[in-house]
Amino acid sequence: MRYADQVAGIPWETIEAVRRRLKERPALHYIAGNFVPSESGETFPSLDPATNEVLGVAARGGPKEVDKAARAAHEAFPRWSRTKAKERKRYLLKIAELIEKHADELAVMECLDAGQVLRIVRAQVARAAENFAFYAEYAEHAMEDRTFPVDRDWLYYTVRVPTGPVGIITPWNAPLMLSTWRIAPALAFGNTVVLKPAEWSPFTATKLAEILEEADLPPGVFNLVQGFGEEAGAALVAHPLVPLLTLTGETETGKIVMRNAAEHLKRLSPELGGKSPALVFADADLERALDAVVFQIYSFNGERCTASSRLLVEESIFGDFVAKVAERAKAIRVGHPLDPETEVGPLVHPEHLQRVLGYIQAGLAEGARLLVGGERATTSFRGEDLSRGNYLKPTLFVGENHMKIAQEEIFGPVLVAIPFKDEEEALRKANDTKYGLAAYVFTRDLERAHRLALELEAGMVYLNSHNVRHLPTPFGGVKQSGDRREGGHYALDFYTDLKTIALPLRPPHVPKFGKEGR
Repeated sequence: MRYADQVAGIPWETIEAVRRRLKERPALHYIAGNFVPSESGETFPSLDPATNEVLGVAARGGPKEVDKAARAAHEAFPRWSRTKAKERKRYLLKIAELIEKHADELAVMECLDAGQVLRIVRAQVARAAENFAFYAEYAEHAMEDRTFPVDRDWLYYTVRVPTGPVGIITPWNAPLMLSTWRIAPALAFGNTVVLKPAEWSPFTATKLAEILEEADLPPGVFNLVQGFGEEAGAALVAHPLVPLLTLTGETETGKIVMRNAAEHLKRLSPELGGKSPALVFADADLERALDAVVFQIYSFNGERCTASSRLLVEESIFGDFVAKVAERAKAIRVGHPLDPETEVGPLVHPEHLQRVLGYIQAGLAEGARLLVGGERATTSFRGEDLSRGNYLKPTLFVGENHMKIAQEEIFGPVLVAIPFKDEEEALRKANDTKYGLAAYVFTRDLERAHRLALELEAGMVYLNSHNVRHLPTPFGGVKQSGDRREGGHYALDFYTDLKTIALPLRPPHVPKFGKEGR
């Protein structure tokens, strides 16, 4: 496909150059400042979600590569942790600048690799740069803490100190943005890093390593191991030299990682699955609610942990509102992710497409009413053949909260609409799930909005809005969506240790044990 000499301002020559790079250059590991293949020489393919042809290959790492990376991070930690905060800030600002410099290449690479549409990916690349710029400012001041004077006799004070190497395991839906969201605070606060990206979208991780090398980050401060979760990921979770682990992924994976991390009493920050409800009341600004609901579930190809995948609508407006959602869902432009007018692209991998189609079949089997979609998209909005790719039509069901499609995370463009009678029933249905990442409430009644915000079992509640992230605010869920908070100052609780130091202001009385003539 080629519609113009530029795509969203990116020259077509850049797109072709990225394709050639992916085809000709394997995505390697980056360990102790060097790009290296696996000891075994093994690689694995990454597929183009738009065609399921091999886009390129990546080095297949395992315990040996993880061990080298962990040791490199461990050896680099003392020097990096003692690097002045002002100097660490300089590195992070340089990295942010270089991400912006390479933004077009990064956007095209992730668009091709993950299947996310270009309009979404460009915003994600900008966020990646912002992550480093934001935490660069924190590097100088965040380690300050509190003092505790006790009368005139003692001065207790607390300081934040970096913990050590951080293992970062990232998902395939937004690999660049989500990895930098963890790498930036880890580096800013004086930790070193071992990154294990998802095997279904490995390429921007190696490009990011090139950017960090271009920024002259000292060897061993950042390390990258490509590979499969059960090989490289499991080895990283188990490695004794990596005391901190962050994971973004689905809940069952999180349970496995938590069990294995417990063997070494590792600190773990799991950002896991979601089945977030959107509650729409009759008194809401219904046009705004419609825009937010449709965007929040169908953007990002539905592969979003905070997707409002359960639509709870007050009975008096249920039919009309759901009909408008259906109309909008039918009109969504499905097409190649590089097409600047595409709104929904292909799912990341054929295995994931089959998983999502399995949920659609489960919904039909349970008696849910299919209004829109429910099948593969074989033709784009431009009339192009999509049959080789992992395209799925945006899907809308009417169902009930007990159904599998309303209880389990589908991670695709599938929405289930559920009616409620009143506020009490809306709250009960919203909370009737094992997940608790986000929730969305649409009403003009601000008292009701605040009541629900307090009672909804979710780590984040958005009132009359879709999910808009603000970096200083805490991000995270409750129940089986996770138990940590990251973002802004809250990241300190994970990436640093809090140390108490006690200073007597006059000689304290010390009991005398074992002295003759007591």
